[in-house]
Amino acid sequence: MQHGPAVRRRKLGAELRALRTGAELKSGEAARLVGWHQSKVSRIETGASGVKPADVRLLLDAYGVHDSQLRELLLMLAGSDEGGGRHHWWHAYRGVLPPTYRDFISLESQASAMRTLETSVVPGLLQTPEYARAVTKAAVDGLDEEKLDALVEVRLARQDVLRSHPPLELRAVLDEAVLRREVGGPDIMARQLARLVEAARLPQVRLLVLPFAAGAHIGVTGPFVIFSFSRTSDLDVVVLDHLTSSLYLERKEDLQAYTEAFNALQFHALSPEDSLDYIAAIGDGA
Repeated sequence: MQHGPAVRRRKLGAELRALRTGAELKSGEAARLVGWHQSKVSRIETGASGVKPADVRLLLDAYGVHDSQLRELLLMLAGSDEGGGRHHWWHAYRGVLPPTYRDFISLESQASAMRTLETSVVPGLLQTPEYARAVTKAAVDGLDEEKLDALVEVRLARQDVLRSHPPLELRAVLDEAVLRREVGGPDIMARQLARLVEAARLPQVRLLVLPFAAGAHIGVTGPFVIFSFSRTSDLDVVVLDHLTSSLYLERKEDLQAYTEAFNALQFHALSPEDSLDYIAAIGDGA
């Protein structure tokens, strides 16, 4: 398990090594093309040292990589502030966002798909403003109103990934506790459940409810997120969120284990249609 920046360095290095190999270049040849010593290329490819976006750009040019989306993704992993549209908007909130949260948002903004198990609260991408405010206030003690407003703004701004072109594909398994836990009071919760029903009808969103009747399941160990990237599966990562930090799992065996866990949870959950009816029924007080 690694923290976000270390994972991103290693993933970036592995992808750059694959691109160099695909260009049929040895590390020494690549170094000469960009005017470096061979050891610098090696350190970058192993993730032993950080790399500036400008250096990544030099390597991509040397390897003949012209795919704009792939270039932007790799530059993002190097910490680039470039990019249009929905990318990098969170830098305006540096003063209130911890680095781990910024790492999470940057991955979310570039991912093509997100699979998540939620056991306590509604996924941030589907929260109403009132629900987001109530859950943020409860989770972060002692926030003044200005910082609370900023964190809610961030939560809502993140939701643009569902409206982008192409949109993020969201697959979420919600434990029934998510639907039953009254956050912010009955009125706020009723509007939040109505929002879930609305979101479940979007083609890019698939919501599955894991009812209490399903009993114990593999997800009882806690929530998790799997990010996937359309350009390369080597960048896929599992994120485990903790109170003060996030941990990132990148090994293939970890990704396989969590993918299998998510598939098992889907199997035990209600169908999308039954899940929508279940959410609506709880919202109606059934």
